[in-house]
Amino acid sequence: MSSTPSSTNRQILDGTVWVFLAEGLILPTGLITAGFLTRQLGPEGYGLFTLASVIIGWIEWSITSIFSRTTIKFVGEATDWRPIGALVVQLHLVVSVGITLLLWLLAPAIATGLNEPVLGQYLRLLALDIPIFSVASAQRNILIGNGQFRPRALATAGRWTLRLILIVILVELGWSVSGAILGSIGASVAELVIAQCFAPTPWWRRAHHPIRPLFGYAIPLFAFAMTMRLYDKLDLILLKAFGGSAEQAGIYGAAQNLAFIPTIISISFSPLLLSSLSRLLATEEVDAAKQLARQALRLVIGLLPMGAVTIATAPAIVSLIYGEEFGATAPILSLLIFSALGLMMVSVGTTILIAAERPHWPVAVAMPMLPLALWGHWQLIPRLDAMGAAIVTTGVAGIGAIAMLGTIYYRWQILPPVATLARSLLVCGIIYAIATAWSVSELWLLPQLMILALMLPLLFGVLGEFSRTELHLLTEMIGGMMPRRKQ
Repeated sequence: MSSTPSSTNRQILDGTVWVFLAEGLILPTGLITAGFLTRQLGPEGYGLFTLASVIIGWIEWSITSIFSRTTIKFVGEATDWRPIGALVVQLHLVVSVGITLLLWLLAPAIATGLNEPVLGQYLRLLALDIPIFSVASAQRNILIGNGQFRPRALATAGRWTLRLILIVILVELGWSVSGAILGSIGASVAELVIAQCFAPTPWWRRAHHPIRPLFGYAIPLFAFAMTMRLYDKLDLILLKAFGGSAEQAGIYGAAQNLAFIPTIISISFSPLLLSSLSRLLATEEVDAAKQLARQALRLVIGLLPMGAVTIATAPAIVSLIYGEEFGATAPILSLLIFSALGLMMVSVGTTILIAAERPHWPVAVAMPMLPLALWGHWQLIPRLDAMGAAIVTTGVAGIGAIAMLGTIYYRWQILPPVATLARSLLVCGIIYAIATAWSVSELWLLPQLMILALMLPLLFGVLGEFSRTELHLLTEMIGGMMPRRKQ
């Protein structure tokens, strides 16, 4: 039975909000965990835990990026998702267990190479998380492919909440760095259990699904993911390589950490969009899929005023979070927020092209971004230091976004509405004027940002951006999130 566009939009909007809230828990729980561990473990212990987490995290991200979007697409298209689900989980297990064994062998050499011999035992312990995290990621993607967006959010929320609780308990019991590592592993176990409860996958049985079509998507999408990962960190690495000081790198890294909201929205929205598009195309509802894709592009354009708010409030945000000594972070943040929006357009566009049976095209868009950024950094960083890196990163992200829009138009003849772009630019000007004129103390900065964020949809509504159907959909969704009173 086919779904109506309004029901699909409602499901995506509802799911995006819940997944965004779940992913957003990384901020409060992460800050509390970091504050607790720095005090309990000291600089040396916290440094070792962080180093081990970064190494293992990079490995885990690399494994899961091989199959994540591919899983969502194939599960979304399947009438019976269990065979493809079992195959995906088994592939995650094979790859992750193999890499875990390899890391066990190499851990002492890695620790010696980093001049931290004790790091080897921490790497071996945290390596146990690799297969658990990998299978949990596969289960999350299966939930998204099935359209089970709220259970996906619940699994993530359970992970971040339990991670904080377990780390505090185990470290307080005197287990030090090992306790923090075991707490992280326990959080992965909890996420896997929650996801498995909502989408029981018989991964121990033989998978009756052809593997070649899966790799036909997985390989190019893995190449795309790794390319974007390299691009994402290229500016900070080259800033240091081209003579930047540790202080400049710290200021730039602080700006990167604050330009996170579009990234979290993209993480929350893009997989859900891919699931919905795949299911629409599987039932040959091409017009509905194109309409949904156009609305997704419209959403990214509608987020441009977020950049205007950031520009107006960047000095206050930086001062509140980092202190006056990080004042130079504000202008860099004002640029990087638009880089994050450009990369969100690339991510959404990639999702549309995957659903449209063109998995190789995102690679063609992403590959030129690396040499272009490298050339730009080589030209501007020696002249403008950190600002030069930010200018190049934002400019190349904008070029990538435009190239992605052109690629989507070539495939499906759709573009974001011009009227939305015009209204978005007008709202940018209005909200910037309000934010700059409205000066508040650091104590009231968070309420100010919340009010400004609420003003954005109101301004769009006054300018006629939303149809009656969309307003009704939003009202229904808000009503559905409110607790119901018992009769």
